[in-house]
Amino acid sequence: MGGVDDKSLTENSAATNRTSLWGGRFAGGPAEALARLSVSVQFDWRLAPYDIAGSRAHARVLAGAGLLDPDELGRILAALDDLEAACASGQFRPTIDDEDVHTALERGLLERLGSLGGKLRAGRSRNDQVATDLRLYLRDHARGVAARLVELADALVEQAERHVDTAAPGMTHLQHAQPVTFGHWLLAHVQPLLRDLERLRDWDHRTAISPLGAGALAGSGLPLDPVAVSKELGFRTSFANSMDAVADRDFVAEFLFVTALIGVHLSRLGEEVVLWTSHEFGWVELDDAFATGSSIMPQKKNADVAELARGKSGRLVGGLVSVLTMLKGLPMTYDRDMQEDKEPAFDAVDTLELLLPALAGMISTMTVRVDRLVAAAPVGFSLATEVADWLVRRGVPFRDAHEITGRLVALCVARDCALDEVSDDDLATVSGHLDPSVRDVLSVRSALAARITPGSTGPGPVADQLAAAADQLAGWKEWAAERVVPR
Repeated sequence: MGGVDDKSLTENSAATNRTSLWGGRFAGGPAEALARLSVSVQFDWRLAPYDIAGSRAHARVLAGAGLLDPDELGRILAALDDLEAACASGQFRPTIDDEDVHTALERGLLERLGSLGGKLRAGRSRNDQVATDLRLYLRDHARGVAARLVELADALVEQAERHVDTAAPGMTHLQHAQPVTFGHWLLAHVQPLLRDLERLRDWDHRTAISPLGAGALAGSGLPLDPVAVSKELGFRTSFANSMDAVADRDFVAEFLFVTALIGVHLSRLGEEVVLWTSHEFGWVELDDAFATGSSIMPQKKNADVAELARGKSGRLVGGLVSVLTMLKGLPMTYDRDMQEDKEPAFDAVDTLELLLPALAGMISTMTVRVDRLVAAAPVGFSLATEVADWLVRRGVPFRDAHEITGRLVALCVARDCALDEVSDDDLATVSGHLDPSVRDVLSVRSALAARITPGSTGPGPVADQLAAAADQLAGWKEWAAERVVPR
């Protein structure tokens, strides 16, 4: 259930009477300019299912405290069920007079129950309500983001499986450095995604603390049971300090940090795809379904998914900076500034839920041009390190081996030849440590085969990495499928 636009709010407003959660001490209503500034229902309406879940738990706690009799509890729970169904179907919608999601839902409850609906207000405030709703929403949607991350990682793993031994020119500083396998390169993009998943679960553990029962800031004078509420709503436990419970937005800032870092990782992947698909590289061909054309240049095939991954990282980072800046000067406890925490959080969820499936589709359907990769692998003297290692295995200190190999490269540059094209006499001229047997290591295949240590780029270690990644991703699928908010 997403937000609503201003037009639909206006159209729905005529048939309703204004419901407000405050006003008794005021001689009149708010100025129109204030009302327009403070309204948030157009974006916080997506919290409605979570607010209703909190209301169910709160109603049961009120009944346990003797503040609702069994008949009243049954009627309230039935009304909440009916209201939830009406919200889901679109039969019940917020209006322009509803300040926020809480006001709209109270109006819906009063329409169904009359004054009995007002009993649910006892012992809670919008301050602890909204903090609870937002935690529930983000915990729920974090798992949706995790599921999409797993899909992208799976797509990368599937491509890597096809290229366990496909040679490619590994790079540093965007210059040819050493040969690697393309499978190893693709798996290098899986590792950040696995760390992102770890961060989401770590964040979830800290976020699984219920603020409900903290009231406006001081807790409740009614005999409520915040721990029971927390368990019913799927939290680990309840708050330790009521003031902190309503003031804390660490969980929003941390969520936005995780999503911003995800955005950075997706941007790096996007940038590489842009390069790989360029004419200058020509390593990858995108499927037509995941590329776009030009309105004026008929020949163009653009990697727009990859470019949007790169571009949307900016809004994810911007959302984090926005919330951190908003929070930095707030006094305890709740301040209206905190209304600004939701749109960046919602936008981060929406952005990733839109972007990740497109990236997964792009990766899973792209065609790797193996011939271009293999041809590029030895270019740029990328086998020079093999010469240095060959010298080290013969007892030459690496400092000397590095210098000797550098002189050999300089000779090749001067004569415009490859390392394996240097004559026997020239090898001896460069260094007495060099002899014709050095040519045994001057092939990409031998360089890759030599990389046998765990985590290396050789086919054996890459196969091990594939198995480990597949096993980890299977576990993450289970976590992402967990239901956070029990009914």
